[in-house]
Amino acid sequence: MSQERAAKPLSGWIMLPINLLLYPLLLYAMIRTIIGLDQGTLAPGPGVPLLIGLVLLLAANVILSVGFLILAPNEAGVLVLFGKYIGTVKDNGFWWVNPFASKRKISLRAHNLNTEKLKVNDHAGNPIEIAAVIVWRVRDTYAACFEVENYTEYVNLQSESALRHLASAYPYDSWEEEPAQVVSLRGNIDEVSRTLEQELQERLDKAGVEVVEARLSHLAYAPEIAGAMLQRQQASAIIAARQKIVEGAVGMVQMALEKLARDQIVDLDPERRAAMVSNLLVVLCGEREPHPVINAGTLY
Repeated sequence: MSQERAAKPLSGWIMLPINLLLYPLLLYAMIRTIIGLDQGTLAPGPGVPLLIGLVLLLAANVILSVGFLILAPNEAGVLVLFGKYIGTVKDNGFWWVNPFASKRKISLRAHNLNTEKLKVNDHAGNPIEIAAVIVWRVRDTYAACFEVENYTEYVNLQSESALRHLASAYPYDSWEEEPAQVVSLRGNIDEVSRTLEQELQERLDKAGVEVVEARLSHLAYAPEIAGAMLQRQQASAIIAARQKIVEGAVGMVQMALEKLARDQIVDLDPERRAAMVSNLLVVLCGEREPHPVINAGTLY
């Protein structure tokens, strides 16, 4: 549960004229008191305490000047009085607060964190390189100031830890021999990004930080296995393409045989039918351009 509470500061435009007006008045009164004591028009009995009082008032006015606080849009001021948290000012403007309270400004704007490329092992044990872009901002100023030592450093370290955990929880890619429902880093970017965002939010809640967005910015195999994995991807692509070609070729052969039989163009025995199927498959599935052979004799 958040322990942040709103402070109620005074408008700085009310205190500023009073503060500025007191300086010349107090200085004038001090000078007149010193002149009176020097010329004897003012007795030391009442004059000395009056001078001491004016000095104390001037010192108090200087202390009051420390209480002014200027906040820009999306900026907060955390107030601590003698070690006790007294509240947070989130409204931008010119304010006056307790001059004895320490004031710490915290930006509430969105921050971009571009993590370094991390070399980790995925779920299958393959070394990969991974990086992410994380957008975050402070939501709870109390937690950001007092629950962690340095919330910016905390965000950086926890983001790296969450990214390493994410990479080890999923395989880089789902291959044909694996189940179709396998979630992979490369094939399920949106789902993986949502998982990363949820894990980061759980880790950063302690620091009062809200994760706006988290997405992978870099994903690749490590250089030592990149060549082998590229060959594997090429082989998988070739196999998939060949499978489509064979399926299409068989369909075309079947359609040709059915049309020849239906239109009674030629009557082929099983042996000639098998030869025709073989020739058509060679023509349709071959990588090179076929060279036709003209049969000038009979069919048999």
